[in-house]
Amino acid sequence: MSDKNAKLLYGEKTVDLRVPQSATLLEMKPLSGLDDPKGAVYSALADPIESGTLAELAKGRKNACVVISDFTRPVPNKIILPPLLKSLEQSGLKRDRITILIATGMHRPNLGAELEYLVGREIMDNYHIVNHYCRKPEEYRKIDEIDGAPIEINNHYLDADLKILTGLIEPHFYAGYSGGRKAILPGISSFETMKFMHSYKMIDHPRVTNCILEGNPFHEYGIRVTELVKADFILNVVINKDRDIAGVFAGHYNHAHLAGCAMVYAHSAVKLDQRFDMVVTSGGGYPLDATFYQISKALICSMDIMKKGGTIVVACECREGIGGPEFRGIMGSVSNYQEFTERYSDPKDFVIDQWCAQNIYQVADHAGQIYVYSPALSSDDLKSMGMIKIDDVQETVNELLPEHEDVVVVPDGPYVVGMVE
Repeated sequence: MSDKNAKLLYGEKTVDLRVPQSATLLEMKPLSGLDDPKGAVYSALADPIESGTLAELAKGRKNACVVISDFTRPVPNKIILPPLLKSLEQSGLKRDRITILIATGMHRPNLGAELEYLVGREIMDNYHIVNHYCRKPEEYRKIDEIDGAPIEINNHYLDADLKILTGLIEPHFYAGYSGGRKAILPGISSFETMKFMHSYKMIDHPRVTNCILEGNPFHEYGIRVTELVKADFILNVVINKDRDIAGVFAGHYNHAHLAGCAMVYAHSAVKLDQRFDMVVTSGGGYPLDATFYQISKALICSMDIMKKGGTIVVACECREGIGGPEFRGIMGSVSNYQEFTERYSDPKDFVIDQWCAQNIYQVADHAGQIYVYSPALSSDDLKSMGMIKIDDVQETVNELLPEHEDVVVVPDGPYVVGMVE
């Protein structure tokens, strides 16, 4: 009987892998790309979900703020932004009254070549584009408190007469699904707000996980803040494994988002009746696997379908290394989940990037061994996190197979969510 073949997403390429027929291959259900994605965007703008059309909403407005995701998300901005911006201008909003705000969260600003990659040269050269800076107090102001924590949102958004959110809907290991309200919280929120939304307590909540909205405080706080600051219109898309647009969802910030979440759940969530001894996965490809910081998403998805003490093999390019200095500092300051909890569970000790470190140590505590294929990372980097650097995925998997009875391969990494019943 022939082996099963899989292509693990890796940077802008793939890593080929062969596994026995007895292994489970966990993949997205087939999802066809749209024949005319730009036409689908125009149609969605003209026939939105539970909302007036964007053209109707834009008439008579003094100015507009269009929030877009940052460089770490594969949003097809070059397809979705031109129709949106054209609609605004045809409704009477001149270009100099339109601000494109990049929802960086706590990530770095997107400038130069990254900005051009994000929106294309024409939009880059002809529109006012600003990055959100979560640590610059002059960039935001307080609009609410939740459990004593300040909720502070970017001024460009708060001061806009017309507020529009764009983004990508996919499984998200905190918010249930990305897109919609997440563009505001945490996308354009302050560092102090992020300390609350990414606190040890929040990340430790059992309902803060992939593909769950009901009872998920991360999602529910996002809705609460969006209702407070308002969002006049959203334009979100769903993409397939080839990064082609498969669905366009425009209109009401919640109803349109939920319609997109339903499509994602139908194609990305896979029900399972067992946990596995070994999970072979990917970091999700570029740009998601640009740093090891983001690989926490693939590791969490692996832990959720793996038996206690199981094995993980993950392929991730990490062309930019481990991550930022804060993340590197956390990973170098403790050696296991217990030490992490002792040092970082108190809100007073919060530091940037601790949430991904928390996830990584959770997975390391649950797993037996974690093997990482990433030529860009050193053995010392991985050893300090309790992981093992490997030079060949196929060779490593071949060596491990005899010791593992139940094996699952997830070529698309965090884009596919196994849900054990």
